[in-house]
Amino acid sequence: MTERPAPPAGLSVFSFSAASLLQYPVVAMSPKTAVLILLTLPWVASLAQTSPGSNDQVALHMQKAQEYLAQRRPDLAIPELQAVVALDPGNVDARGNLGVLLYFRRDYAGALPDLRAAVQAKPDLWKIQGLLGLDEAHLQEADASRTDLAAAFPHLTEPPFQLEIGEALIGNYTATEDLDKAAAVVSDLLSTRPTDVHLLYLSYRLYSDLAGRSELTLALSAPNSAEMHQVMARELARHDDDTPAIANYREALRIDPQLPGAHTELGDLLFHSPDVTLQAQAKAEFEAALAVNPRDERAQLMLGEIAEQNGNLTTALADDQRALELDPNDTDACLEAGKVLVLMSQRDKAQQMFEHAVQLDPSNYVAHYRLAAIYRQENRPVDVKQQIAQYEKYKQMSDKLQQIFDQMRVASGQHPDKGDAGSQP
Repeated sequence: MTERPAPPAGLSVFSFSAASLLQYPVVAMSPKTAVLILLTLPWVASLAQTSPGSNDQVALHMQKAQEYLAQRRPDLAIPELQAVVALDPGNVDARGNLGVLLYFRRDYAGALPDLRAAVQAKPDLWKIQGLLGLDEAHLQEADASRTDLAAAFPHLTEPPFQLEIGEALIGNYTATEDLDKAAAVVSDLLSTRPTDVHLLYLSYRLYSDLAGRSELTLALSAPNSAEMHQVMARELARHDDDTPAIANYREALRIDPQLPGAHTELGDLLFHSPDVTLQAQAKAEFEAALAVNPRDERAQLMLGEIAEQNGNLTTALADDQRALELDPNDTDACLEAGKVLVLMSQRDKAQQMFEHAVQLDPSNYVAHYRLAAIYRQENRPVDVKQQIAQYEKYKQMSDKLQQIFDQMRVASGQHPDKGDAGSQP
């Protein structure tokens, strides 16, 4: 057998080395739990401070436990640790390691007192506390589990273990209808796993449930309010039922002409309507929106787009620049300002706008397309090729996504999206 390395400085010769703890065999478990083991066991060794060397029996049992683990015999190590705890109940090293071993043997009831004792003795053992929360969940102690999982979660850094604790906490919060807290945990997990399919679904489900709950509460408490009509309008617009959506926006504004956001949302619907009569009514809504809230960046930008369509380039540029003052990181504002600058033959300034748009959102294929057009005029073939490649890449992704959404709408009996995914930017 390969000689085991000496324990790290500061640890007793009777403490468990990370290597030995990683090697012992455990009963068959899921891949997720197996990963959890790998990330859980090494830090148990850090529980050791100094073994009670004056107690020969304790020292002997600790040494035997370590040897059994080195031999991959946790079944024999557990009785040795239990003997230590019987002799020295305050031995945090023994209790922490024993709790971990019992947990992964699925002896959840047996692991509970040792895990709790370790956490009570040293409250900053966040991984031990997380494991304690999982153990309590297995034992149906939901309140205690929620307390320990919530305390440990913000301090965990190892991705698989953090995910294990986070998902357990989400399940606990969901069971008690604490959807806000569950959604906050999902958001934390997504910050480091932005493409995790399961987390994205959880986020979608939770925020959909939150929206549904808010909508129901609003309907029960204020069914005839301006806000209720605004909610109805937004839902109808989301399902492409534009006519009743417009009617609900108008009713909401009749009840409360100062309703935040309503003028802009109605203006958007009118602007994109195929009915030219309705299109002509959009400008008044955006102007009304700015009268309610002079910092309504979306309304300001849409006024610029209307001015551009009417050939009023100076006004359009002023509106676009004002929108950028309100939100310098709005990609749409950069694009609209760039388009107007191109029409005004101010190519250098337009280039700056498009380059900034690409920096803000590298997936914006329209910005890549327009930047390629400018580079072509400047006889920069290498840059043109690069921008066209980016344009084609992200355009295909956008078209594919649009097809998926259209298929979902058709399958659910909704109208397909009225936009032309294949149109040129």
